[in-house]
Amino acid sequence: MTLQKIKPMENYDLYPMIFKRKSIRTYDMVPLNKKILQKISDFLNSLQPMYDDIITEFKIIPHNQVKRTMRKAPHYIAAFSENKAHYLTNIGFMLQQMNLFFSANEIGSCWQGIPQPIKEVKGNSNLEFVILMAFGKAKKTLYRMNKSEFIRKPLWKITDITGMKELLEAARLAPSSTNSQPWYFTGNENTIHAYIGNTGLLRRFFAKNLLQIDVGIALYHMKLAAEHFGRKVTISYSPTAQTTLSKRFTYITTLNI
Repeated sequence: MTLQKIKPMENYDLYPMIFKRKSIRTYDMVPLNKKILQKISDFLNSLQPMYDDIITEFKIIPHNQVKRTMRKAPHYIAAFSENKAHYLTNIGFMLQQMNLFFSANEIGSCWQGIPQPIKEVKGNSNLEFVILMAFGKAKKTLYRMNKSEFIRKPLWKITDITGMKELLEAARLAPSSTNSQPWYFTGNENTIHAYIGNTGLLRRFFAKNLLQIDVGIALYHMKLAAEHFGRKVTISYSPTAQTTLSKRFTYITTLNI
């Protein structure tokens, strides 16, 4: 099969990628050239945080600095963060920008929840390691042909909001660990509260961190969609929202539109 040819990296229109991107699991192991890696590094340094007061760090590392990986890629982004409230959701929000950026520039990528950087990489950061993202030239088809290829829950299972379909559909199509889609949204056209739903005791115990990262990914999709349609978005924490739903849901944050 012919490998994807990487064009010069110049596409920063991320919104259309929500509807065509897919996780890439097989890569050409030839490293990307230095010019492309520099542009990736430049964009990585420009990521928008969900919360400005959380310190983060992102490192581009080669495959030989990653262990416990089943599907190898030539490059990885290792995400590190200060451990404080909402830091996992913040990492999901930030690194999904890279996921869409890769797709927009014909580079494959995939979230990696199990692999870990080697000890030397972790030791070079004063922050807590959170997660990896693999990237490189895709060996297989890079995009979905149409939206029907997404295996996702219907909107009525992830929200009780009437209207705001453009934003909620963007969240519905977001990737999540084991495709669990743990998010749930309540509110109205001006305020959307985001929650983690009940995904089962075993999953909550073994993948609690991934669930919070997943919600951050969906939140970025919603913000990107709102901005695409000319709406301004701010994100805040609302103490009163914690009592809006039953104990089956955990409140995460609020989008003010």
